[in-house]
Amino acid sequence: MKPLLSVQGLVKRYGALLVTDAVDLDIRAGEVHAVIGPNGAGKTTLINQIAGEVRSDAGRIWLDGQDVTPWSVAARAQAGLGRSYQITSVIAEFSVLENVLLAVQAVRGHNFRFWQPVTRTAGLVEAADRYLSLVGLSGVRRRTAGLLSYGQQRQLELAMTLAIEPEVLLLDEPMAGLGPTETQQMVEVLQGLRARYAMLLVEHDMQAVFALADRMSVLVYGKVVFCGSPAEVRESAIVREAYLGDEEIPA
Repeated sequence: MKPLLSVQGLVKRYGALLVTDAVDLDIRAGEVHAVIGPNGAGKTTLINQIAGEVRSDAGRIWLDGQDVTPWSVAARAQAGLGRSYQITSVIAEFSVLENVLLAVQAVRGHNFRFWQPVTRTAGLVEAADRYLSLVGLSGVRRRTAGLLSYGQQRQLELAMTLAIEPEVLLLDEPMAGLGPTETQQMVEVLQGLRARYAMLLVEHDMQAVFALADRMSVLVYGKVVFCGSPAEVRESAIVREAYLGDEEIPA
C-alpha cells in the first residue's frame, strides 16, 4: 500500500547539535505509527519538521504523493496534515460548540454578516457537531470550554484539529497531563478514529502507545534505530537498551 505520508532522510541541526539524523518513516491509510524514544530523542522536533513549523536542513516530506517539503504550515494543513499540540489551545470563555465552529469557519473561509451569529449557520453547525460526535463530546456541546475537565479539553482540541479535514493526524503527546481514566477515554477516542485517519503518534505513555500502534519507530539521539510491530519492539534488545533507565516498555 502506498503511504499517505513519507519522510525521507530528514535532518535538523542546531549548530553542532544533530537533533534529527536522516529520519525515514512512512504512514499508511488507517495506520497508527508511533514514534517513541527516550527524553531528548528529537520526537517533537520531528513532528515540528513534518508539520512545517521547523525547517529541515536535509530530507524530503511527501504527502499523498506530493512533495510538500518547501510548503508552509498552512499549505500543509490545507493538503491534509492535522497537528495537535502538547498544550491545549481552546478558548476557555467560548462554548465547546463555538470553539469547533471557529475552526470550521477558518478552514472553509466563511464570511459572516455581523448580525448573524455563527451558531445559526446550519451547515457549519452540522459540521462542528459531526466532529464533536467523533471525539465523544456531543453531550457537552453547549458547555463553556473552560469548565470541561482537562481530558475533555484535549478531546475538544482534537475535534478542532479534525475540522481541517486532515488525511493524516500528527498527535504530539495527546495523553500529556491526563489521569488513568482520561487516558483510557482518549485511547478509545483514537481507536474510533483510526479507520478514518492515518496517525503519527508521539506519546510517553507506553501503555497507550502499545494499545494503539500498528507500527513503531524508535528514535534515539535523533536516529531511527528500530522500526517494527509492537510485538517486535517488545522483543528488541536494541529498544530495551535505548529505554534503560528511562520510559519502561510494557510487558
